[in-house]
Amino acid sequence: MPLIETSRATLESLLRTRQLDRTLTTALAPPDPHDEYAVGATGLTAFDAAIGGGFPRGQLSEITGARSSGRASLVARMLAAATARGELVALVDALDMFDVASAAQAGIDLDRLLWIRGHVVSHPGFCRDMNQRAMEEAVRALALVLSAGNFGLVVLDAAEAPLEALKRLPFTTWLRLQRLIEGRQTVCVLTAGEPVARSAAGLTVKLGRERQEGRERLRFDAQLFEGFDIEARVIRARAHAREGASVALSTLAHVDD
Repeated sequence: MPLIETSRATLESLLRTRQLDRTLTTALAPPDPHDEYAVGATGLTAFDAAIGGGFPRGQLSEITGARSSGRASLVARMLAAATARGELVALVDALDMFDVASAAQAGIDLDRLLWIRGHVVSHPGFCRDMNQRAMEEAVRALALVLSAGNFGLVVLDAAEAPLEALKRLPFTTWLRLQRLIEGRQTVCVLTAGEPVARSAAGLTVKLGRERQEGRERLRFDAQLFEGFDIEARVIRARAHAREGASVALSTLAHVDD
C-alpha cells in the first residue's frame, strides 16, 4: 500500500477512535426523509422534498439571504410546524426583533416557545466591541439551550446582526456547538446574511426573491400583502451538490379593526 494511503487510513482510524470521523471528507448517508426522528419538517411540502424531508436533526444548519428574502417567514413556518408536532422550541433573538403577535398569527404555539432576547446593535458606529460581546453572549445562550436538551428546534436569529461580528467568532465556536447537538433530536438553525457556519451533515439554504422576466412577482390585493415567491437554493455539505427549489411563502398583513 502506498505511503500516502497508509497515512490516510491511520488518520481515519484515529479520528473514528476519538469519534471525530464526521470531520472526514467522505460522504455521509442522507437522513431518512420519512423518519421524523432524523429530520424536522418545515411544513412546506415542495421545500421539504428538496431538502430530503426537512432539516437534519443533530446538525447545525443555516438559512441565509438578504433582507426581505423570506428568512423570517421560513423560520416562522419551522417554529409553527415544530410546535404543532408537540415539540419544545427555542429562539435566541440576537437583535430582539421577534414579534409575538405575528408569531401567534403564524401558528406558533407560544406556550412551547423559549424566547431569549439579545441586544446586538445593527449600526454600532465605532462601538464594534459592543456587538462582538453581544454576539458572544448570544452564542453562549445558544450553547446553554442546546446543552439542556429536550428542544426539537433551536434557532439563533442573527440575520440582521452585523456580519463582521459573526465572522469574528472563531471557527471552533461552530464545532463546539455541533458537538453539543450531535446524536440528539434537535434541529439547530442559524440565520444570517451570508453562510458562516455549518456542520458536516447540515444544510445551508440560501433564500432570494424569485424573478421572472426581470421583474419580481409580488401580489397585492387591497390592503393585504399576499406574499411573494422565494427561490431556495439548497447547498448540501460534503458532496457540495446544489439543488434549486421555488417555494411560495404567503404573508398576510394584520389589519387592526
